[in-house]
Amino acid sequence: MSDLILFWHRRDLRISDNTGLAAARELSPKVVGVFCLDPNILERDDIAPARVTYMIGCLQALQQRYAQAGSQLLILHAHPVQAIPNLAAALQAKAVFWNWDVEPYSQERDRAIIDALKAKSIQFLNQNWDQILHSPAEIRTGSNGPYTVYTPFWKNWHSKPKANPANTLQNVEGLTASEQETAKNAGAIALPTAKDLGFSWDGGLIIAPGETAAQARLEEFTNKAINEYQQQRNFPAVDGTSQLSAALKFGVIGIRTVWQATTAALENSHSDEVQASIQTWQQELAWREFYQHAMYHFPELAEGAFRDAFKNFPWETNTEHFQAWCEGRTGYPIVDAAMRQLNEIGWMHNRCRMIVASFLTKDLLINPVLGEKYFMQKLIDGDLSANNGGWQWSASSGMDPKPVRIFNPASQAQKFDSEGEYIRQWIPELKSVDTEYLVTGKIPSLERHALDYPEPIVDHKQQQKQFKTRYQQQKTIV
Repeated sequence: MSDLILFWHRRDLRISDNTGLAAARELSPKVVGVFCLDPNILERDDIAPARVTYMIGCLQALQQRYAQAGSQLLILHAHPVQAIPNLAAALQAKAVFWNWDVEPYSQERDRAIIDALKAKSIQFLNQNWDQILHSPAEIRTGSNGPYTVYTPFWKNWHSKPKANPANTLQNVEGLTASEQETAKNAGAIALPTAKDLGFSWDGGLIIAPGETAAQARLEEFTNKAINEYQQQRNFPAVDGTSQLSAALKFGVIGIRTVWQATTAALENSHSDEVQASIQTWQQELAWREFYQHAMYHFPELAEGAFRDAFKNFPWETNTEHFQAWCEGRTGYPIVDAAMRQLNEIGWMHNRCRMIVASFLTKDLLINPVLGEKYFMQKLIDGDLSANNGGWQWSASSGMDPKPVRIFNPASQAQKFDSEGEYIRQWIPELKSVDTEYLVTGKIPSLERHALDYPEPIVDHKQQQKQFKTRYQQQKTIV
């Protein structure tokens, strides 16, 4: 058996600040990366072409980073439960390392791989938590249970000391020429393109792939926009957010690196207002972690509602309404602008995610599971925990002390897109419409017809009453 350690990358596509990779390097100078294109994931019906395109770009960048460090990143396209142990055995690897994950499928897959590695007498280490700052076991309530409300979770989470970034992989040995040939015989392939895998995306990427691009975006954000984040984050026409969500989803930047950048920004801040903005963004990082902890402790969230009143809620099954929502043809300008942004660039501003989710569930009375899936089919940053948590928050079906929250599309547009800049950007046929009509949604019927823009498909006031009635009825049942 050689000194080789295989490091299995999943949602940690970087060599810097990678806890499991750093642990592997401490034990051996010979560390080789491997990434498995998993058919169980790629063949699902909720995979976004933009997300696959970004992932492939990140893998290309990661291969370059491995080469610079002196090693290789191997690519497999097979079921990992068989492919990873077989590759490790063929290369006579000393061990396989990887970072732990919160998602139900990942945990099930990892347990199966552990059994397969044990059967081949290959060591493994998978208990490194890399995608979150605190493991689910660290953040517990006074009664030693998991949190189901964000605010006390934040207070506990924020009070804990945060780890420094892990060491960057460098000065390592890779495979010899003969070992590379062995790896090919064991299934290692050249990195395919997204199109090779059956995914076509021409909408561009909101962030360039790879850890270098993610680090540059982080530095740009924490040097400027974070200082006004609290004031600017809710305005979709303003470039006021980090847009790092895809980088965090695929782990092309380490969460410890991100947190360290926020603490450095706090140290350099010179006003209470700036400090409040920075902490507001830190709270967003905690929301991300809250949802990941929730998915770990309550894997049933991936299948449906957390609150009993919504487990058998009488949702509508109006396919025409759902299709209109998907296409951005509901007749509500702020909703349609947001859905068109999603469809065109594979990303949507977070304020708008809340608006369209509320509209689907509280105005169209359509099951949030359908909207959650559609988001995953489109989003470059589609992440099970974050997407599920956001949808359940908007639908009032999740972990939320306020069970009925309804967004009025008109008041949301008036407050957060008062000049109609965002709406005009994504619905060009409405550029000439008077701003007051645009943001209130009260566009005259003749003008709608002339511009080929639909009438509202439902009446907001009537629908929110209907939703509240159904909700009260469900509460009495459960």
